[in-house]
Amino acid sequence: MFKQIILAAAAAVTLASLAGCATGAAATGSSASAEQAVAAAAEKLRVAMIDPTPAALTALVADDLSYGHSGGRVDTKDSFIGDLIAGKSDFVTIAITDQTIKVVGNTAIVRHTLTADTNDSGKPGKVQIKILGVWQLQGGQWKLLARQAVRVAA
Repeated sequence: MFKQIILAAAAAVTLASLAGCATGAAATGSSASAEQAVAAAAEKLRVAMIDPTPAALTALVADDLSYGHSGGRVDTKDSFIGDLIAGKSDFVTIAITDQTIKVVGNTAIVRHTLTADTNDSGKPGKVQIKILGVWQLQGGQWKLLARQAVRVAA
């Protein structure tokens, strides 16, 4: 199952990259400004995951979201947002470290370590996961298209 999730994430990255090449769309401005815009979108997502609202999350997540969790579950946009709003996935704090961003055309690859205090369905916990995120420029806004989480060994 884990191998299938990794292959799905790799396929999503490839498709997103090819879509950027095929359309010829590119982020306006320099690579550094595109990276800053992606970093700002990623930060907005971090904040929205702690204090979720449908409007904030909808603005940051692509309609075709595919989010592979470290436990093997795969979320769509609707299930990702729904779980956050309902408290099934409840982040009390989120710290992002070791973030790298690579922008190629209208696609960005974001990697980081996410460390969080959680309260999923009322059950307190802690999580540390490595994240691979694929962001795509859609209608002038960076949106999360694919995300893969891998739990860090304790």
